[in-house]
Amino acid sequence: MNIRLLFRRSRIRLAVWYTLVMGSILGLSGLGMYRSIVQSNWVALEREIESIAGTLHDSLEPMLPASGDPAGVLQRIFPDLCVVGQACTIHPTLIQRHTTGISDRSIYYIRLFDAQGTLLAFSPNQRFQLSDRFNPISWQTLYGNDGRRYRQFTTILHSAHHPTTESDYSSWGYLQIGRTLTSFDAETRRIQWILASGFVITLSLVVVSSWWLSGLAMQPIYQSYQQQQQFTANAAHELRSPLASLLATVEALLRIPNPDQQSIEIMLPTLERQGRRLSDLIKDLLLLASLEQDASSLKFQPCCLNDLVTDLAEEFLELAIASNINLTSQIPPIEIYTLGHELQLYRLVSNLIANAIQYTPAGGSVIICLESHDRIAKILVKDTGIGIPLDQHRRIFDRFYRVDSDRSRKTGGTGLGLAITQAIAQKHQAYLHVDSRIGQGSIFTVEMNVINYH
Repeated sequence: MNIRLLFRRSRIRLAVWYTLVMGSILGLSGLGMYRSIVQSNWVALEREIESIAGTLHDSLEPMLPASGDPAGVLQRIFPDLCVVGQACTIHPTLIQRHTTGISDRSIYYIRLFDAQGTLLAFSPNQRFQLSDRFNPISWQTLYGNDGRRYRQFTTILHSAHHPTTESDYSSWGYLQIGRTLTSFDAETRRIQWILASGFVITLSLVVVSSWWLSGLAMQPIYQSYQQQQQFTANAAHELRSPLASLLATVEALLRIPNPDQQSIEIMLPTLERQGRRLSDLIKDLLLLASLEQDASSLKFQPCCLNDLVTDLAEEFLELAIASNINLTSQIPPIEIYTLGHELQLYRLVSNLIANAIQYTPAGGSVIICLESHDRIAKILVKDTGIGIPLDQHRRIFDRFYRVDSDRSRKTGGTGLGLAITQAIAQKHQAYLHVDSRIGQGSIFTVEMNVINYH
């Protein structure tokens, strides 16, 4: 399968999942916000109706008669209501309209019932037909013929007559106040439109951002895959060269009809050299893989950096003398300890020293320094070698990368030394950096934490 197509499909799936998750979160958040706003508006509306009903209740009860025909009394108390059984030609004055505490008659209506549930009076501005049958439920939602909704509240009325018998405690009648929900429904639809439009716009932005973010998320994966491909290609190339040389030597030896001892002795060193190169390359690859996968089961132990640097300076002294290079070490008298794998730290520093000697011309010098400042230990490997171009400081830690490939191949380098050094440093949470200039030499510095150990 095309790799670009595979990554593109993965990016699309990642963007779709991100959009679905964010869309679900936004949808649930919008639904919760919508329900909260509508519920608060509904509660405010009911409180308004209940407040008006309470005002009317407290104003009317002192004026209600204990007995007698209520028609005349209702006409005096409610000049703007129609009394059942009489002509409804009401044109109240402004003062009369305010007597009951309701000025906006376009959205409110009033109905009065006696104690038996018989309708006594009603607002003349009722825009829908209401049943004359009394319903004692406190709160009701009614639907008009025009499809509009109304919210109605019912409360009990008592007369101002002081009860003398148990039966006088019964209610005088009931007051019903209703309000049209047209403005409430219009506000609810407006909120729905705003939230729906906002959801669509926000979801569109989420789609765009999810595509962009999925691209950012896939970029390091794609780069890692490309690096892995490049590593595989480089490993195959590095393995092919010694294998080809090894096979060519073997074939040449096999083609000699009766090889004498001298011919065998000439070719055996070549076979041994190529076989050793293959073995070293495979060991480096396995070590690098185990470091990157953290496959080692060894636990960190206190390691004395003084002994480590001293042993390495002694080990590489012979190689430095053979290369006509002055190798010295600077080690403080106080012992410095750190936590780590001693063999891996040994390999880290040895790779730096070997590179310094390898890339330093005859007559040059290599200095190994061990320092400790503020709980940080530093191992510096300084050389007066050929130096590294500034634009290649980061690339030298890549696998199989060589600044001078021709010289590295002649000296037997595999191009994995600094990659292994970097991997060991990362595993030990150490900081490895280089300072180098062409023709001025290089300084490799390893910084790691110091521990107290006695």
